[in-house]
Amino acid sequence: MSKNIVFIIDIKKDGKTKKEYQYSINSWKHFCNKYNHELLIMDAPVVDPEYMGVIWQRYFLFDILDSNQIDYDQILIVDADTIIHPDAPDIFTLTDHKYCLVQDDADFSWICRSIENYHHHLFSEEPIFDCFTYFNSGFQIVNRTHREFFDKMRTFYTENSNTIIECQKAYGVGTDQTPLNFLLRKENIDTKALPYSFNMSCMYSKEILNENMQHTKAGHVMHFNGIPNKDVSVPYWMEKTYNYLYG
Repeated sequence: MSKNIVFIIDIKKDGKTKKEYQYSINSWKHFCNKYNHELLIMDAPVVDPEYMGVIWQRYFLFDILDSNQIDYDQILIVDADTIIHPDAPDIFTLTDHKYCLVQDDADFSWICRSIENYHHHLFSEEPIFDCFTYFNSGFQIVNRTHREFFDKMRTFYTENSNTIIECQKAYGVGTDQTPLNFLLRKENIDTKALPYSFNMSCMYSKEILNENMQHTKAGHVMHFNGIPNKDVSVPYWMEKTYNYLYG
């Protein structure tokens, strides 16, 4: 019987998972056990990360499922710096079997700069879209009808890798996220925007990440990105949040 899959990338360094990533994985294990879904961890790169960054390698998803002989219905691709609330609803029942994402409304200066630069260098023939409809790529729900689109994402990277890397270095405009937004529109993919509560990114700037644990009362999936002093504070907040919610 086909199952829904939660897919997380956790490329180990020196054979170990980052401590904070383990909190994420454990929370998603709880979610999968609660709703009878399956958790799949990508713990080794598919290709050399020097050629293709690990984030881009999530678009090998369907090949990974095939190579592991995993039957599936829908797949949630979610970043390893997330924690799902133990009382979260079954996300897979909310999709209408569409390509589901959550809009990113954290830093419109960065979003606009990323759209403008990627448009100038790689998508000049495509219209610039409204920044208020920009999706975060750290939470994506897909199904087998999106396999061809993932192939196109990888082909786009192969044909434009040098320019993509140059844009990242020169402008600090992210990795796959803005190309994903352009290509979803170019290929007319039928998308569904889920509420912010399913990918609560940049909680620090929204002033809901605090010692009162307000973020644990605000939604379902907490995304620990966009936090100052990231190397120190992300592990701290993920450990504190996991222990608060799961004990």
